[in-house]
Amino acid sequence: MPQVIETKSYRFGRFLLDGRSGCLRRDGLAIPLRPKSFDVLSYLVRKSGRLVPKAELIEEVWRGVAVTDNSLVQCIKDVRDAIGDQTQTVVKTVSKRGYLFTSAVAEADAESRALDPKDETEHGLPLPDRPSIALLPFDNLSGDPDQDYLADGISEDLLTALSRIRWLFVIARNSSFAYRRRAVDIRRVARELGVRYVLEGSVRRVDKRLRISAQLIDATTGGHHWAEQYDSDLGDLFTVQDEITRNVVAAIEPQLLAAEGVRALSHPARDLGAWEMVARAQTQIWRLTREDYEAAIAALSRTVELYPDYAPARSLLAFRMLFAAHMGWMDRDRALSVGLAHATRAVALDDRDPWAHLALGYLAMMERRTEDAIAAFRRAVELNPNAAAARGALGHCLAFAGRDTEAIARAEEAIRLSPLDPDMALFLGSIAVAHYCAGRFDEAVRYSREILRLRPGFQGAQRMYCASLAQAGRLDEARQFLQRAKQEQPQLTLDWIRTAVPYQTGELMERFLEGMRKAGLS
Repeated sequence: MPQVIETKSYRFGRFLLDGRSGCLRRDGLAIPLRPKSFDVLSYLVRKSGRLVPKAELIEEVWRGVAVTDNSLVQCIKDVRDAIGDQTQTVVKTVSKRGYLFTSAVAEADAESRALDPKDETEHGLPLPDRPSIALLPFDNLSGDPDQDYLADGISEDLLTALSRIRWLFVIARNSSFAYRRRAVDIRRVARELGVRYVLEGSVRRVDKRLRISAQLIDATTGGHHWAEQYDSDLGDLFTVQDEITRNVVAAIEPQLLAAEGVRALSHPARDLGAWEMVARAQTQIWRLTREDYEAAIAALSRTVELYPDYAPARSLLAFRMLFAAHMGWMDRDRALSVGLAHATRAVALDDRDPWAHLALGYLAMMERRTEDAIAAFRRAVELNPNAAAARGALGHCLAFAGRDTEAIARAEEAIRLSPLDPDMALFLGSIAVAHYCAGRFDEAVRYSREILRLRPGFQGAQRMYCASLAQAGRLDEARQFLQRAKQEQPQLTLDWIRTAVPYQTGELMERFLEGMRKAGLS
C-alpha cells in the first residue's frame, strides 16, 4: 500500500508544520528535523488530542518496514528537542500505550504559511516551558564613556551567575545585549526574545563612590517584582563586581520562585506543567506547617508520577520529605527510603542541579553521616555560590554538628545575600541551633523567638525555644510552652527526639535532651 503524502499545513503555538515543503518552522525560521521525525510529528499533529498507539505510529510512518521501538523513541526525542518540549507536556508519553499530542492545532491556509514579519513583531516568540529571563545591559549613567566597561562587566557577571540557576532559562548575551535599556520598550523586547522576566539596571560613578540600581520586571504584566540599589566604595573593581553580582542574583532567585508560585496558583491544577507544579508546591513549603507540607509533598509526588525524568521535582520532593521527617510530620524510615530514591535519581538526571545535592546532604545529615552531609551541601554551594538557600542549608548542618562559628558565618552569608528570603526562618534556625550547642542559651532563646514570630508552625523552632528557655533558667515559661508544642506534635518524646532530630554527636544530643527534660518532656 503506497504511503499517502500529507500536503496540508498546521499551526500549533508559534510553530508551522508545512506539509508541502516537509519543513517545521518557528516564527518563519526552519527547524532541522529528520524526515522520519517530521513524519512522526505530522501524524501526531493531525491526531491531536487522541492517544496514538505505538503500533499505529510505526505502521503509518514506516509502512511495512520492520523497525524496533527504538526507532520511534529516537524520533519522539527529535520532535521534543525541535519544539522545546523538555518536560514532555506537548508530546506526552502514555505508559505502555502510546503518545498524545496535547497542543491546540489549527489548519493553515496556503497564503498564511510564511509568517508575516509584522505579525512576529506583534506576537513575539513563545515562552519556554520554564521561567525565562533576559538581562539587558546595564546603563552607564556617569556621563563618562570610559565607564562603559564597568557597566558591561557587571552585566556580563550577572548573566553568568543567572545561568547557574538550573531551573531558569536565560537568554544568551548576543540576543539580549542587542538592546540598550533607554532605547527600547521592555514589554516589546520581552515579546521579541520570548521571555517572561527582564532584569535591567544602571551604574553611576561619582568620584570614588559607586551606585548600582537593578529591578526585576514581569514583562507580561509590566509589574515590578523586586528593585534595589547598592552603594559601594570604588576599590578593586573585580571585588565590587563580585559583591554586586552575588547580592543581585541571590535576591532575585527567591523572588522569581515566589512570582512563579503565585502565577501557578492562578491556574487550574489540570492546566499546570511540570515546572508550574513545582513552583506551586514551593509556595506551600515556605510556610513551614504540617498541613502545607502534606499538600506540597502530595503535589510533588504527583508531579514525579507525571514527569518521572524531571529532576527539579524529584530533588524538591526528596528534600522536603526529609525535612518533614525532621519536623515530625512524616515517618522517618519512609522519608529516608523514598528520599534516597528520589535524590539519587535527581543526581543521575542532572548532577549539576544544586537542589539534588541539597537533598543528598539532608539525607546524610538525618543518617548522621556528618562529613558526607557537609560535602554534599558544599557541593550545592559550589554549583551556585549565589544561592542563599544552599548556604543556609550548609549552615544548618554545621550547627547540628556543633561547628557553631562556621555555622553562624554561613547563615549570616545567606541573610546578607537575600535579606527578604522566604527561607529566613531556616537561616535563623541555624543560628539558634549553633548558639544552643555552644551553650549560649539566652541567644538561642532570642533567635528561636524571632523564628516563631515569622513562622509560628515551625515545630523545630518550637522545640528549640522550649529547650533554650529551660537551659536559660526560665523553667515556668519552658514548661508552659512545651504544652503548646505537644498539642501540635503529640508524638513528641525524648525517644522520638533521639531518633528524628539530627544532632550529629551523642554529646550534642544529650545537651538538647537535657533542656527538654528540664522543660518537662519525658
